[in-house]
Amino acid sequence: MDIRQLRYFIAIVEERKISAAAERLHISQPPLSQHLKAMEEELGARLVERSGKYFEVTQAGEALYKYALQMVQLMEEAKMEVKEVGNGANGKLTIGINTFSVVELPEILHQFQQQYPKVTYRIQQNESSHLCQLVKDRIVELAIIRMPLELDEFSVLHLYTEPFYFITSTKKEPFNHEISLADIQNEPLLLPSTEGLGVHYLILEAFSRQQLQPNIVGECSDTSLLLELISSDFGVSIIPETILNRNKGYAINAYKIPDDILSASIGLIWLKNHYLSKTAQNFVDLLKQRILM
Repeated sequence: MDIRQLRYFIAIVEERKISAAAERLHISQPPLSQHLKAMEEELGARLVERSGKYFEVTQAGEALYKYALQMVQLMEEAKMEVKEVGNGANGKLTIGINTFSVVELPEILHQFQQQYPKVTYRIQQNESSHLCQLVKDRIVELAIIRMPLELDEFSVLHLYTEPFYFITSTKKEPFNHEISLADIQNEPLLLPSTEGLGVHYLILEAFSRQQLQPNIVGECSDTSLLLELISSDFGVSIIPETILNRNKGYAINAYKIPDDILSASIGLIWLKNHYLSKTAQNFVDLLKQRILM
């Protein structure tokens, strides 16, 4: 078998019809059928079986399909790497960023653009766990995420640790001492995220560690609306420093929560043991330089 036959087999499995697979591959049906027959004879196993108008993949076919996908991907990565040896800094930076993004990211991208003016960009914003999946699926090469997450499959560059702040309306009496979670557990808390997402988990986990039960009155993932609600004394909230720094001018008081009580690590991730484009490598190197500054 060769890589071309593996591509043919992938198309047959995914299209489930020789005619549809042939159309997708821009070849005629008879040669495609012959390649399928040759593969089955070489392997000594049926790879697909006809079920009505469609093919159903056999257990042997499923095993081959799994490896075919991996081999075709490795071939594409090999071709890409070889081509980019001569291309230098030409390429595309594909990066995912967390919903509550890094405040300095525009500055970082501007610096990167100055160093590599021919690079183009695809930037996708999403929640951290979904960004991990986008990196696994090779939709983006890099992602800036908020931890903790399961990251065994990734290389991780720690960028910084972000503190959290308790925010209230300026209409409330200000606190004149360091804030603890016990001080705010009875306040009407609006969470800046929704259940199942990273910030939501971090805040509830911090209360749980201290065996406290917060008075949660709602959730609001729209940052502007959340800050307007807090300004109007609708409730209080706990937000990452990023949100505070990116949204000035609201009538709120902000009190830093000690890092040992609540904070989040921010990191850059990419897949382990996979080819990383020269463009992505250059971006990683830039962030490493900034960390050391």
